[in-house]
Amino acid sequence: MLVFIDADAEALARRAADLVEQLLAARPAAVLGLAAGATPLRLYAELVERQLNFAQATVFGLDEYREITGEHPSSCADTLRRHLIERVNLAPQRVHLLDGSVEDDLPAYCAAYEAAIAAAGGLDLQILGLGVNGHVGFNEPGCSLAGRTHPAALSAATRVTNRPHFPPPGEVPRTAVTMGVGTILAARRVMLLATGGAKAEMVARMVEGPVTARVPASALQLHPEAVVLLDEAAAAGLAFRADYEASAAARRLSFGS
Repeated sequence: MLVFIDADAEALARRAADLVEQLLAARPAAVLGLAAGATPLRLYAELVERQLNFAQATVFGLDEYREITGEHPSSCADTLRRHLIERVNLAPQRVHLLDGSVEDDLPAYCAAYEAAIAAAGGLDLQILGLGVNGHVGFNEPGCSLAGRTHPAALSAATRVTNRPHFPPPGEVPRTAVTMGVGTILAARRVMLLATGGAKAEMVARMVEGPVTARVPASALQLHPEAVVLLDEAAAAGLAFRADYEASAAARRLSFGS
């Protein structure tokens, strides 16, 4: 796991966009996994601003709420469409988003999603945010660290955090469907973005604590090509910051190879 610390969220978004731009230049047909949380939205805005060529790229949504449709303004699908998919030249047939409204044979639906990822050649890059309780996707504390795409119950902490996206009389969904931690770890590269002081404690546990299902994001320690991009506030709890800065200085980070 490589850790890079930028001055603020804007600088972090630019660094993340540089890496995506390098990947698309080296591999125009790259397969990207997209998170719909608040932090990656700055990255997507930067990608749109740069007018990158997504014509040959394929994207897969990381997760989705159940109990609402993909047209709901707070759905992950709608967020990804508004902030990236409909603003770049992605071909519709190359866009794969999880459908939280599926009711019949959900295990078969999840298996088909995994099969679609495999048929596309696997994920070249999975983009992630970090939940305040250490979740990635909707893989909540206590999940399987080897799990694949699956239905999930949302924790109380996640529902409280997401409540502002569902103003009354809307209710925050209690369930979701998500790529599993095993799906994420199978990506050739993983890039996690975290900003703000509210994430500092969990960032430290993710990066410097044990690998544990209590902090699902800690599984990224096991990925040889995981990159964690932080702003100063999110990095505030790291004990070995000087070591990360030394490693960053010694290695030129590039997704172009």
